[in-house]
Amino acid sequence: MDQFGVVVSAGSLQDDAGAGVVRFPHRWTDAGVTVRADFTGAHLLHLAAAGCVLNDLYREAAGLGIPLDGVRVTAAGAFDTTTWTSTGITYTVELDSPGNDGVLAGLLARVDEIAEIPRAIRAGAQVTRNSSNGASNAAPL
Repeated sequence: MDQFGVVVSAGSLQDDAGAGVVRFPHRWTDAGVTVRADFTGAHLLHLAAAGCVLNDLYREAAGLGIPLDGVRVTAAGAFDTTTWTSTGITYTVELDSPGNDGVLAGLLARVDEIAEIPRAIRAGAQVTRNSSNGASNAAPL
């Protein structure tokens, strides 16, 4: 079962400001983006993937001359609670665009292939703690 759901949205598909919604400036949209996510590590992992997909949709669409009026990306996934290993992330994209279905399908396929954060997660990435943090009174974790 998927859990730890997040939503990032912009343009005509942007979430209304309300409880749990945060608005951020965004280089590709005048009104910025909205984020709906709890602040846990699991949610932040899913948010990184969803945010990257949204950014890349706008960037690639601009480069290809495809107008995007709105984008909403929802991402969620589960974890094996004995090891806290991700069991995977699933994301869904909703687009508001006058572009034809074939062009938009091509855009979605391109972004799925090149989006940096999903690619890094798919490939696996080593994460290490820098032990020289400079804090003189910090207790080691």
